[in-house]
Amino acid sequence: MKEAFLHYIWQHQYFEKTELMTVEGEQLQVLKTGFYHTNAGPDFKEALIKIGDVEWSGSVEVHLKASDWQRHQHQTDQKYNQVVLHVVWEADQEILRTDGTAIPTLELKNRVEPIMLLRYEKLQQAISTIPCASFWPTVPDITKTMMLERALTERLELKGEEVWEIFSNYGNDWEQTTYAILCRSFGFKINQQAFEMLAKVLPWQVVRRHQHNLLQLEALLFGQAGFLEEVQDEYGQQLQKEYVFLSHKYKLKPMQRHQWNFLRMRPANFPTVRLSQLAVVLAQHQHLFTMLLEGQTIKQYESLFIVPVSAYWQQHYNFGKSLKTTQKSIGKSSVQNLIINAVVPLLAAYAQYSQNRNYLEKAIALLEKVKEASNSITRHYEELGWQAKTAADNQAALGLYKLYCGPVNCLRCAIGNKILKQSPLRIS
Repeated sequence: MKEAFLHYIWQHQYFEKTELMTVEGEQLQVLKTGFYHTNAGPDFKEALIKIGDVEWSGSVEVHLKASDWQRHQHQTDQKYNQVVLHVVWEADQEILRTDGTAIPTLELKNRVEPIMLLRYEKLQQAISTIPCASFWPTVPDITKTMMLERALTERLELKGEEVWEIFSNYGNDWEQTTYAILCRSFGFKINQQAFEMLAKVLPWQVVRRHQHNLLQLEALLFGQAGFLEEVQDEYGQQLQKEYVFLSHKYKLKPMQRHQWNFLRMRPANFPTVRLSQLAVVLAQHQHLFTMLLEGQTIKQYESLFIVPVSAYWQQHYNFGKSLKTTQKSIGKSSVQNLIINAVVPLLAAYAQYSQNRNYLEKAIALLEKVKEASNSITRHYEELGWQAKTAADNQAALGLYKLYCGPVNCLRCAIGNKILKQSPLRIS
């Protein structure tokens, strides 16, 4: 058993209260459980406890064993002098405050239903990827649906917090933040770090001055990425000439070519191709962040990214390397990926910044319009009978796994709560 289980039992009062007594033999009544507290100090603050005829206002500390009080050195910490009740699974010894007075203790081991403890232990010890897999069919669909919706919102909020960190690192500038997020997203998984580095070595202030000129923009992007050092064809040398002038003007230091990944990739996914696509998106939209905020339909958002690349990159996948077929713009699946990993997090972040939940709802609405293939995590839920139809479903499942199922955080999960409280017990 973990101490978190006792926190859960106390917070929700899931124990027998008939003839409730302290281990010292005094009548006990819980008037307020207190507020769960995760920082240094007692576990629950501002509790109200009646012992005998006296009401006590203070803190509640929870341990598996009463002796944990001393093991955790609470007897030397003044913050614990405010504890009015010590809640334990097993009262194995008397506990005193620093002034020598005894702390009233409530023992729970004979007051919690064995069936609840058995379910909890089964969830904690599960060997399956989804701890509640054997219980899943017994949980009402409405409970699972509501929990998945909550997990989706929490996942988007976390993604928004990641954007907030970038926002603060780039001087609280939303256009610059959008540029950094776009760069990262155009790297997809394999070249994400390299694109993030590119956003750092090619400042937004420089990009913004040359957005109107696609040739100069490509020169800056390919030059700073380290791809113009040994180009032989005419277009590459034209970009190189532009880059030499611009890099000297802005005192730019390029990345190294070896920082980019080409291995085991289709030509359409080469970082050179992605850079050409990023260049035309930046060139076509001077105020991209504003456009992301104001978009209304999925087609409007798709149109931001489905724009034709320059004539050279319609025919090439690398300098001097020709394509067999013409490639005019970024593919539909890649656009959807950009919506999921760039647009949606930006909207979620701005929802927090502006305190306007409409932007979060817009982000969710976009996800509901996007199709996304299942992955190794969502397939575990599909095996339990749950079906993902949209990117919103997939993101919800990812949120549920990463925030709850993966860390076995069943006590905070509505599905886990339902399993712990349901009757009769079902174990397979």
